[in-house]
Amino acid sequence: MVRTNSPKAWLLAARPKTLTAAFIPVLLGSALAFSDHAFETAPAVLCLLFAFFMQIAANFINDLFDFQKGTDREDRLGPKRACAEGWITPKGMRTGIGVTLTLACLCGLGVLFTTWGSLPHGGWELVLLGVVCLLFAFLYTTILSYHGWGDVLVFVFFGFIPVGGTYYVQAGELNMDVLLLSVISGLVIDTLLTINNYRDRDQDRLSGKLTLVARYGERFGAGLYLGLGIAAVLVCVGLVLTGRLTWMEFIWAPCVYFYLHSLTWRKMIQIREGEKLNSILGETSRNMLFMGLLLSVAVSH
Repeated sequence: MVRTNSPKAWLLAARPKTLTAAFIPVLLGSALAFSDHAFETAPAVLCLLFAFFMQIAANFINDLFDFQKGTDREDRLGPKRACAEGWITPKGMRTGIGVTLTLACLCGLGVLFTTWGSLPHGGWELVLLGVVCLLFAFLYTTILSYHGWGDVLVFVFFGFIPVGGTYYVQAGELNMDVLLLSVISGLVIDTLLTINNYRDRDQDRLSGKLTLVARYGERFGAGLYLGLGIAAVLVCVGLVLTGRLTWMEFIWAPCVYFYLHSLTWRKMIQIREGEKLNSILGETSRNMLFMGLLLSVAVSH
C-alpha cells in the first residue's frame, strides 16, 4: 500500500532505476577529462546532479502528461505510474516538477559559477544549453515522443549534450574522442527506450503514441534493439584508432558488453510480449551500466 504523496510514492515516481541513464554520460565525459588531465571535481559533481534532477523531472513530466492524455491505460504492461495509481495527485506532481527543475537550474548555475572567471571555460553557452534541456524535457513527453522522435532525442540528450557538456566545462574544448563517446552513450542508452517501446507497442498504438516500434512493428523493434548494440561497439573501434583504447580493452569492454546485449536480445525475442519483458528492461539497464563503467575505466588511463 502506497500512501498518497508519501515519500515512498515520490521515490517510485522518480524511477530510480532510470538514473543509470543520467549517470553514464557524465561518467564518460569526466573519465575523458581525467585522461586529459583536465578533471575538475566541482563541475563534474554539479553536472551529475543536474543530470539526475533533469532525469527525475522528465520522469515526473512523463508521469503527469501521460496520465492526462490517457496513455497510462489499465492494460499497461510496464511499471506502475504514480498519477495513474493515485500515489501522487496531479497538483502534487506539478509541484514536484517545479521543485526538481528548480534544483536542476541551481546545479546548472553552480556549474556556471565554478567555471566562470576562475577557469578558461564556461559562459553563456552553458545557459543556452540548460534552457534547451528544460524546453525539451517538456516537448519530449507532450509532443515529440508521440510522433516517433523519442529515439533521436535520447541520442542527443543522453549522448552529445551530457557527454560533451561534462567534458567541456572541465577541459574547455571538444575533440573527436568526445564525439565518439557521445555517440556510444546515445546508442547504448537508446536501447532502454527501445525495449520500453517494444513492450508497449500495442498499447501505444491504441493510445495514438506512434513510436518507431509502434509504427513499424515487432520485427523492426527487435532489429533496432540489436542494431543499437552493434553500432555502439563499431563506434568503439574509432576509440582504438584514436589511441584511447587498446585492442585488449576493446575486447574486455565493448565486446563483453555486446555479448551480454546479444544474450538479452535473444531473451527479448523469445518472450516477444507481455509483462515478462520488464525483466529485459532490468537486464538492459544492467548492460548499459556495465558498458559505462568499463569504458570509463578504459578511457581514463
